[in-house]
Amino acid sequence: MGLRTLRAVGACAVLGLSAAAHAASDDKGLARFRATYKELVETNTTLSAGDCTLAAERMAAHLKAAGYPDADVRVFVPEGHPKEGGLIAVLHGTDPKLKAILMLAHVDVVEAKREDWTRDPFTLFEQDGYFYARGSSDMKAQAAIWVDNMVRYREEGFKPKRSIKLALTCGEETNSALNGAGWLVDHERAAIDAELALTEGVDGVLDAQGHRIALEILAAEKISQNYVFEVTNPGGHSSRPVPDNAIYALARAVDRVSRYEFPVQFDDANRAYFTGMAKIVGGEQGAAMTAVLANPNDSAAVAVLDKSVDWHAMLRTTCVATMLEAGHATNALPQRATANINCRIFPGTTTDQVRETLAKVMADPEIKITLRDARSEVTKTPPPLTPQIMGPIKDQAAKIWPGVPVIPVLTAGATDGAFLTPVGIPTYGVTGMFGDPDGNGVHGLNERIRVTSLYKGRDFLYGLVKTYAMEE
Repeated sequence: MGLRTLRAVGACAVLGLSAAAHAASDDKGLARFRATYKELVETNTTLSAGDCTLAAERMAAHLKAAGYPDADVRVFVPEGHPKEGGLIAVLHGTDPKLKAILMLAHVDVVEAKREDWTRDPFTLFEQDGYFYARGSSDMKAQAAIWVDNMVRYREEGFKPKRSIKLALTCGEETNSALNGAGWLVDHERAAIDAELALTEGVDGVLDAQGHRIALEILAAEKISQNYVFEVTNPGGHSSRPVPDNAIYALARAVDRVSRYEFPVQFDDANRAYFTGMAKIVGGEQGAAMTAVLANPNDSAAVAVLDKSVDWHAMLRTTCVATMLEAGHATNALPQRATANINCRIFPGTTTDQVRETLAKVMADPEIKITLRDARSEVTKTPPPLTPQIMGPIKDQAAKIWPGVPVIPVLTAGATDGAFLTPVGIPTYGVTGMFGDPDGNGVHGLNERIRVTSLYKGRDFLYGLVKTYAMEE
């Protein structure tokens, strides 16, 4: 999933969460949604031991039980990947000239070991106002809401002008795995073609007291790319050291990269974010945001924002060393030393441009740089933040959370939108769910989501998709 952004902001006069917010549209529908969510969460979909195809089949059964014909609900299984399948479905619109709205979600989850967790990560557990389980937040919450939307629209007899499409996929959480969204782009393009797609990426932001700060919308995302630095050397006996040591050369190169900062950049997404947040946070931080927007080279203002790891990442391309490997014996000079450098690349910048920058920074032509696990994302321009996109989000948010601002975000993480946006399906991350400042254990131990957040997110996304589907 995309990194859910958590901001270093102070206390604000915002609305808090209340138990009354649990009330959704109707008790029967809420109970059914909870059962769907529980079933999906408790279906293990890790790459090592899980089965996304089984999860897709179970969700398809809910749609067929609601009356969708077989022709409109299909489980797809890429050849050679029997457990990495997904689901595509459609509620047909009344105007064939209008393009569809696509609800996109991945159902695979990050690995989770029972011995590391407080409780079984694949059993949904409710305690103190939270649901706990792997995938309870990332992103089976939204996937279950999408399925629930399709069921509710069908049962209501809703006749949208635009078709509403659903795509549940596998492979988003593992770079080396087959990516279901990418597979659909290559093999089922017509089935997912849409005017726009909605997926994950960022949540609403809560402060430490559980008050809502802002509802964030993922409007742009970075490309994740790994680069391998490799130094080779004839080696020799450790009793006869020489200056030309592969480990030393690699260490110098990695150190230079650690001290290099890519220049500040702006696009519509992070410009809108800092413009909106400057008014919310105020003080020194707010003033720094305003100053950097006016002059990206204002080093003093940039230094203030760089104190937040989130803001630092949102302002530029970042590269960081994540793995080192060197040597072949304790009593021998190293013949080979490698480092993995993980870069999160600002939209519009190519992987080759970053590679050239890294080569200049490390200043050692003897070090080889190669790409590792290059994913199929291509350099992309962020989708536009038009009134047609932002208007329905703001209107729906105002109905449920009056006074809470909607803030576009450039995320340092990545979503399956990286596959759709480049081929002409503008993809936005919007969940309507609010997360705690500590990240809610996403990708870590004891992942959780507030029960209130899940239920109100369900209400928000139900109304938002309906609104988009009725626009001409």
